[in-house]
Amino acid sequence: MTKVIPIILCGGTGSRLWPASRESYPKQFLPLAGDRTMLQATALRVADPARFDAPIVVTNAEHRFIVAEQLAQIGSRATIALEPARRDSGAALGAAVRLAALRDPEAAVLALASDHVVLDEPGFLEALARGLPAAEAGRIVAFGIEPTEPTSKYGYIRPGAPLEGAFGVSAVAAFVEKPAREVAERLIAEGCLWNSGNFLTRAQTLLDELERLAPGIAGPAVAAADGARQDLDFLRLDPDSFALAEAKSIDFAVMEKTPLMAVTPGAFGWSDVGSWSALWEIASRDADGNALIGPTAAIGSTNCYVRSDKHLTAVVGVDDVVVVATQDAVLVTTRERTDEVKAMVAALTARGEPTATSASLVHRPWGSYQILDDGARFQVKRITVKPKRRLSLQSHVHRAEHWIVVRGTAKVTIGDETRLLRENESVYVPLGVTHRLENPGVIPLELIEVQSGSYLGEDDIIRVDDDYRRG
Repeated sequence: MTKVIPIILCGGTGSRLWPASRESYPKQFLPLAGDRTMLQATALRVADPARFDAPIVVTNAEHRFIVAEQLAQIGSRATIALEPARRDSGAALGAAVRLAALRDPEAAVLALASDHVVLDEPGFLEALARGLPAAEAGRIVAFGIEPTEPTSKYGYIRPGAPLEGAFGVSAVAAFVEKPAREVAERLIAEGCLWNSGNFLTRAQTLLDELERLAPGIAGPAVAAADGARQDLDFLRLDPDSFALAEAKSIDFAVMEKTPLMAVTPGAFGWSDVGSWSALWEIASRDADGNALIGPTAAIGSTNCYVRSDKHLTAVVGVDDVVVVATQDAVLVTTRERTDEVKAMVAALTARGEPTATSASLVHRPWGSYQILDDGARFQVKRITVKPKRRLSLQSHVHRAEHWIVVRGTAKVTIGDETRLLRENESVYVPLGVTHRLENPGVIPLELIEVQSGSYLGEDDIIRVDDDYRRG
């Protein structure tokens, strides 16, 4: 079997599964359907070295360290390509496919979303093997999912005539965009399949079709890949070239126009997890149909999805509801209306609500911090620094800081002095003084930081030296 280069698209705004998912930390980075995050599960699905070459993961610069950390945790040696701007899936895939072709001119590529669930991985690999001969023969092979219900949440593919020499693969007769339920019922009766949005093809096939059908995407995307430069462990696509790309999805740019589309059916437990209701459908449920995740409880309730990160969350006497409680926000809706969560996030964003897009727990390449309390002239954070990591050497114009170590050992630089702080020890960092925090140990360092001053924003940082090359 020819080795395939997986291309994993790792973008998105994270609004459909708010408040667990936010723009700053979207759903692919969360363990929503198992012990692994959705990105990790996707990467592991294509990790067999006998079948797959190292993947190419496309993400934005803001999420680059999260992607690198999560892939490192599972031992994935991926190429992480950074989008300079949002140009939809057409440009992202165009640049990634060009990178694959530069690696191997004869490469077959498998385009995958990082935030989909596949419950039957052997079934997925079987569909891949079935579609590969057609892909190598010059087709673009979509994975059509055998429908389990007549839903309007997905687009549909109408299979056409079977392809010669490619058992189980058919030409695509038509695409149908998210039909009304009564239309979906008819489509299923006629043998139509859900469009998973994932596909398999030769790299050069897709590049040729992009050039023919969407030159406004192809030229800039290829130039961005050709002009990419290495930055630490990342590959930055050329920003000037990428900015010229037309913003359009790969479906509209190529899939719905090319005569090369083919489809192979699959029944491998696929879901795009586009709503909390979709997560309820694939979750383990109790005898009353309730999916209870985290510190939760339910009495006299049926068919509910209740999830909590920390606080005990209980429901009594309700049916078909969704309750999601995080550190800083709570969502309550019915399972029938979870598709409206995206509209709620848009409304919250429009009125300037910060929790619409950002969580109280903020991830950084060195660890994370969480805001515990704040006021007019103070802010209290819990800071966690990973072993052998350190923050930038920095100073502040408007604030002073107190650090109190609660776990581990901190190496602290303040001005010209460097010292070690152990549990229950503290230090004061005066306003304007250059300082750095480092974890020299082998366990996470945890401390409480109390900031005081006239302005406490994250942009009040003057970096003198930074391991991660941030401005």
